[in-house]
Amino acid sequence: MEVAYVVLSVALVVAGLTLVALAARAYLETGSRSMFLLAIGFSLVVAAAVATTFSAFLTDFSRSRLLLTINYAVTTIGYVFIVTSVRTQ
Repeated sequence: MEVAYVVLSVALVVAGLTLVALAARAYLETGSRSMFLLAIGFSLVVAAAVATTFSAFLTDFSRSRLLLTINYAVTTIGYVFIVTSVRTQ
């Protein structure tokens, strides 16, 4: 089960960082505020995934409720940035 957790976490990080890179490149090329917000949003989603994965292994999965609560909070803020990026066009 732990191997599947790590594999899925890595997949999420790779996909998320790809989206961050695409949004950042679009922002640099166009100066679009929505692309900037999109890059921030996906960065937060990726950061939440990475931090949760590392923290879970560091704590031997003993504080799962706290880890998930923090993960959901940071991920939700990331999604707020993503939604805002769509709404600013």
